[in-house]
Amino acid sequence: MSAPLRTLLATSSDEFQANADAMRALVDEMRVLHEGVLAGGGPKYVERHRSRDKMMVRERLEALVDPGTPVLELCPLAGLRTDDPVGGGVVVALAEVAHTQCLVIANDPTVRGGTTSPTTIRKLLRAMDVAEENRLPLLILVESGGADLPRQADIFVPGGEQFRRLAQLSAQGIPTICVVFGSSTAGGAYLPGMSDYT
Repeated sequence: MSAPLRTLLATSSDEFQANADAMRALVDEMRVLHEGVLAGGGPKYVERHRSRDKMMVRERLEALVDPGTPVLELCPLAGLRTDDPVGGGVVVALAEVAHTQCLVIANDPTVRGGTTSPTTIRKLLRAMDVAEENRLPLLILVESGGADLPRQADIFVPGGEQFRRLAQLSAQGIPTICVVFGSSTAGGAYLPGMSDYT
């Protein structure tokens, strides 16, 4: 049996305590930001969504995945310190569906009607990178009002890349599957239109 590891870390020093306090403050800040993302677009929009007998985006995701399997959400705080909604109004996650590891992209319709911002585009393109590099089927859960019109000048050109990438995934034999839950306006309509299965 090996001897226990010994540390020279002075946990009672002023420097250690100051660093620990600073780290706790940062963790608390991240927790608050993350809880805000999980809350969706706010009580008014969540209530409106629920009044239509619709599931919240993460409830849809949980209903989709194999029971008891983990879901790893990627980039939940994307867009932090930008003019875009934190999280980009979209959930990206690795999850097991029908015993197959998949990459899932799902619009949050309570955040600006599920519209696309520059952060959304960056997050979607990164998700498609992950799907391509790991040959993961791509599942897209759409409820989107298309581009966030006040930001359209920042969205249209880079936004077109997501449709090109969707076609490339399909051409490589990586399945692309889309489920539409409501509005699928403009770019939100191209996603199901270009997927292998809708």
